[in-house]
Amino acid sequence: MVRRSSTFNRSRIDHLRNDIELVYGDLGDSSVLNQLMRSIRPDEVYNLGAQSHVRVSFDMPEYTADVVAVGTLRLLDAIRETDLRCRFYQASSSEMFGKVAEVPQTEETPFHPRSPYGVSKVFGHWITRNYREAYGVYAVNGILFNHESPRRGENFVTRKITLGLGAILRGERESIELGNLDAKRDWGYARDYMEGAWRMMQQERPDDYVLATGETHSVQEFLEEAFGYVGLDWRTHVTTGERLLRPAEVDLLVGDYSKARSELGWEPKVTFRELVRMMVDADR
Repeated sequence: MVRRSSTFNRSRIDHLRNDIELVYGDLGDSSVLNQLMRSIRPDEVYNLGAQSHVRVSFDMPEYTADVVAVGTLRLLDAIRETDLRCRFYQASSSEMFGKVAEVPQTEETPFHPRSPYGVSKVFGHWITRNYREAYGVYAVNGILFNHESPRRGENFVTRKITLGLGAILRGERESIELGNLDAKRDWGYARDYMEGAWRMMQQERPDDYVLATGETHSVQEFLEEAFGYVGLDWRTHVTTGERLLRPAEVDLLVGDYSKARSELGWEPKVTFRELVRMMVDADR
């Protein structure tokens, strides 16, 4: 499902154009969601749609809540009203943990979101569980920690680093401006995580699962790995700006994926170093 736009922004799926059918729709429009469910009658629905930038969610809180929170409700209700026996995957987020109550975070860790995005994801998570318990919908929550790849959006910190580094190597710019370098995240490879999401949907009974690497690395460590890989000192090329800081920061995220390992047979395959170098190679 794609939104109508005045420009095409589908370069990341160009290689799939002959294998998939794109349909117009929007998570803000329940009528079209109901119509699509009736006409397509899907076997599986993966809800990855969102205003997914945490910092931007502070600037656009109402829009973020409508798409991320109520959009999930609209999808679930379209499934219920159409009486489909399909399976539903909700992309929950490690941002729901926010100001963490324990380290590492598991499926049972209490939520304390620190952004409109995180708050909206908590609603989406709980309404998914509610429809599972109230209506018997096969609905799972994948609580995925940060997952990156060369396809990552260009305004996310990891891609800002690797894109900026590529431009520095080509002599097109001299520096990169970033926000909080001390923020720590559990970074994994998106392809690994999507395999885990698919595995969740193949289980006999629906449940919720954390997908993570069990390691935490700061933004500064990402810089050190990326710049060190090409023989540069990041400190001569990186500046920090207050305008890029969040009003409320999430300082430390690291996940415990032991449930996914034991029940799904899932483990991350790509290491932090491999991931960083893969992204650097793509953007240089």
